[in-house]
Amino acid sequence: MDALSYNTERAKLHIAEYGRNVQNMINYAKQLESKEERNAAAASIIDVMGQLNPQLRDVEDYNHKLWTHLFIMSNFEIDVDSPYEIPKKESLNQRPKPIPYPKNSSKYGHFGYYTEQMIKEVAKIEDEEERNVMAERLANLLKQDYLIFHTENVENSVIKAHLEELSDGKLKLDDSVELKSTNSILKQAGVTVSKPTSKRTKRKRKK
Repeated sequence: MDALSYNTERAKLHIAEYGRNVQNMINYAKQLESKEERNAAAASIIDVMGQLNPQLRDVEDYNHKLWTHLFIMSNFEIDVDSPYEIPKKESLNQRPKPIPYPKNSSKYGHFGYYTEQMIKEVAKIEDEEERNVMAERLANLLKQDYLIFHTENVENSVIKAHLEELSDGKLKLDDSVELKSTNSILKQAGVTVSKPTSKRTKRKRKK
């Protein structure tokens, strides 16, 4: 009676999703003497791999990915004619280059870099009427950003002062210009602020 073979004693699978049978088929195909036989065996193995992983059919370059997996599972040692460029082992082991993190900074974190850039662009508008309309819209945007970040009331005069500061004094709003109310902004943003319980209400509850 042959001794039982445990998974821990077997060679490690290169891509476990295909199973040991496919791995054994590839190992066998590597040893075939004729390249014609190896090509035929590789084509059959690709068909089996596709049937075992039908979800790959939704992936772009479906067949290309299967052939790449074939070469990976053969440890890049199978000599066959591939319909695609044969990948190199070194290229698959390379780490992707790190993506540089944007270093854009803003003076006030709750307003954000792009909002401050918008203010600079609006400040360049020559038409006074158009510039004032855009300035009012920006003031409401600043108030919205502030409230979402802090979730507490802020005076309109503070927002207008920030707008004037960030525009280098080019965007000024009169005291008569009314901005959106705090409650409407928070409601529109889906932020719920709990109302403080008055002392009078607490006394009634004690009774």
